[in-house]
Amino acid sequence: MRKKANTLKTSSPENHSLENLQKIIETQIIGQKNLIENLLVSLLADGHVLIEGMPGLAKTTAAKAVAQGVRADFHRIQFTPDLLPSDLIGTEIYIHEKSNFTFRKGPLFNNILLADEINRAPAKVQSALLEAMEEKQITVGHHTYKLPDLYMVLATQNPIEQEGTYNLPEAQLDRFLMYIVVNYPTPEEERQIVELAENQHVKASTFQVTTQEEILAARGDVLKVPINSKLKDYVVSLITATRDPVKYDDVLAGWIAHGASPRATLALIRCAKALAWLRGDAYVTPHHIQTMALPILRHRILPSSEAEMENVERERIIKRLLEVVAVP
Repeated sequence: MRKKANTLKTSSPENHSLENLQKIIETQIIGQKNLIENLLVSLLADGHVLIEGMPGLAKTTAAKAVAQGVRADFHRIQFTPDLLPSDLIGTEIYIHEKSNFTFRKGPLFNNILLADEINRAPAKVQSALLEAMEEKQITVGHHTYKLPDLYMVLATQNPIEQEGTYNLPEAQLDRFLMYIVVNYPTPEEERQIVELAENQHVKASTFQVTTQEEILAARGDVLKVPINSKLKDYVVSLITATRDPVKYDDVLAGWIAHGASPRATLALIRCAKALAWLRGDAYVTPHHIQTMALPILRHRILPSSEAEMENVERERIIKRLLEVVAVP
């Protein structure tokens, strides 16, 4: 569905700063506009992102660019099979002069954490992220430490290398607001990438377009974006259709083994509002909901064995879902 031409526009200082950040990143990373927009939507919706794609498709570069544009603490950690939970959380160190232990915080305490190749670390390390991602706190012994208000985990993974990797458990996958798949650029975009690489020396090394305070203020504005009650019912219908697809379509029913939880309903509404705000639209439309459906539901529905045998991709399942559920 195309966005209505008469959709009202709205703007605020925070909207302009995020719009400028998006434009700057798009000049530095060619061919990944969808990835960049989804990263900013997740930042506005206070969620975490899992990015999957082949090597060399600017997954890490895009994540670093978003963090660089926000005046916030950023840390990148390369996940490896020998990583320990303490490498993320931190550890208690004995201070001889004070005759006591002091907790030294790990990378999880930064505002934005880039977990590169997250599926290369074992389950015990991956589980160390669960409390941080969901509760925004870390418990060490008898002490609980609060994480910053602006806190975001950007994780990447390679879809083709299976040796030495560990599949993320379903509980952790559900903690990610979005699951974004990055594809190859078009020939035209790749030609622009060549030009950009040749002019690397003129590209600014650092840039800061917005602040933590502006992001937090923008999140408040996002919550106020109006959404019609019929569109809320539409979102609920989309999610419930993944759980009981036989009521909507026999083909869809044969493709889905397990549907999405209410967490997906909340995520879809929140991200639709964030997308509308980021694009300067005054209210949520079906187009915003349908645009966000794929990254929100991709990791929250489990295809049936029949779908797997027929090589039916999740993208096709979600597209079918959008076709059979009536738009108000």
